[in-house]
Amino acid sequence: MTTEVGAETELNPGADGHAQDGVHNPALHPPDTPQTPANNVDRSGDNENSRRIADSEERLDVSQDRTTPSHNQRSPQKSSRKPKNAICRVTLLDSSQYEFDIEKHARGQVLFDTVCEHLNLLEKDYFGLTFCDTDSQKNWLDPSKEIKKQIRSGPWTFNFTVKFYPPDPAQLTEDITRYYLCLQLRADIISGRLPCSFVTHALLGSYTVQAELGDYDPEENQGNYVSELRFSPNQTRELEERVMELHKTYRGMTPAEAEIHFLENAKKLSMYGVDLHHAKDSEGIDIMLGVCANGLLIYRDRLRINRFAWPKILKISYKRSNFYIKIRPGEYEQFESTIGFKLPNHRAAKRLWKVCIEHHTFFRLVSPEPAPKGFLVMGSKFRYSGRTQAQTQQASALIDRPAPNFKRSASKRYTLSQSHEGGFSKQSAVNENHEASTPEKNHEPSEHEGEEEGEEVTTPTKIKELKAAIHLSRILQTTSV
Repeated sequence: MTTEVGAETELNPGADGHAQDGVHNPALHPPDTPQTPANNVDRSGDNENSRRIADSEERLDVSQDRTTPSHNQRSPQKSSRKPKNAICRVTLLDSSQYEFDIEKHARGQVLFDTVCEHLNLLEKDYFGLTFCDTDSQKNWLDPSKEIKKQIRSGPWTFNFTVKFYPPDPAQLTEDITRYYLCLQLRADIISGRLPCSFVTHALLGSYTVQAELGDYDPEENQGNYVSELRFSPNQTRELEERVMELHKTYRGMTPAEAEIHFLENAKKLSMYGVDLHHAKDSEGIDIMLGVCANGLLIYRDRLRINRFAWPKILKISYKRSNFYIKIRPGEYEQFESTIGFKLPNHRAAKRLWKVCIEHHTFFRLVSPEPAPKGFLVMGSKFRYSGRTQAQTQQASALIDRPAPNFKRSASKRYTLSQSHEGGFSKQSAVNENHEASTPEKNHEPSEHEGEEEGEEVTTPTKIKELKAAIHLSRILQTTSV
């Protein structure tokens, strides 16, 4: 698949500094050895001339003392100047704040590496940093560009989130990576970005309780002990009772195992890892374009109406506020077809185009394509600069450090009072642009989507089979290395 868009040229002027050479003039420094006249006659004229020369040399030294030190004093000041720093605030997946200083001319990769080092995260290629522009739209921080060129105004505030959802989370090497992925999915479920049925809500909620509270203890866990935990946008007492019933059956399950079972069920949801964008079709009807690991999805009235896998897409491009995909001809077709969509504005079209480029490169290619060089380049120079999933899996197989110890933070608790019906009042959701919206106004596909009706879940009876499969996959990874 190729890409096509208007040219974007970035010049990197490299001005060479001019060297300053110091020249030695022997005429200003007479010989050290005095010349003795041939006879012993004292020549007063010569002595007078010698005094004049000495006076002129002394005046010259004084003038040098007046001018040279001032120049020498300015040079150390220039070299000793410290680079200007900016304050960065990053909201992590557990809702905590991480604040630190960073050099103003630093690139996005420096900021991202600093956050991953703080989190002790090695499998970091699945994650990224987002920020909101002046229109409150979510943008991914480009690691290859300077931060100040991406955030023109406002504070340097970012969110650490999952960028590429792994299709098979069991292939992740470290438990800490799976834990951060679980935190992201819990937030997706609570906000409504990841809708699911009542059965799946209860199952995922029970694994969350097991990971945070451990085994069920009848002395400590009395009454509705899960009432403060959040499992869904509209949580009811019936859901909480079902969660507690399942939690009692998980005796002996470690937090890491509970998170694996959580991911095994969450990855089967139809909206798992789908990045949604508002658009209109050729008839001006509101739709949603979703980008995921498998391709481009189209939703209308909260239902998926079409799907274009990456192998079927030949070219993606955008022009002004229009986004285009060129489709490979079908079995009974002779010509390629181009489908166009209308985005809210030019920046939204470019944002969607970039997301498609990055997802296609990460999940479909073995290595990223190099950016074209030169001034006469047709199309954009933008390319995904990180590692692909294949490269990430190779690097993960080489991790040989002991399993890092980390503290699992508590999930978000309900802060609103219970309603008279025994449930909780509706919570506001956060959509993909970090804007508050109620579930009724959320334009994302609902849990009544066609694929959700036949939703497959991994029940507790399959736990032993999953443990054996995960253990076997780890053995195969070790032997392959």
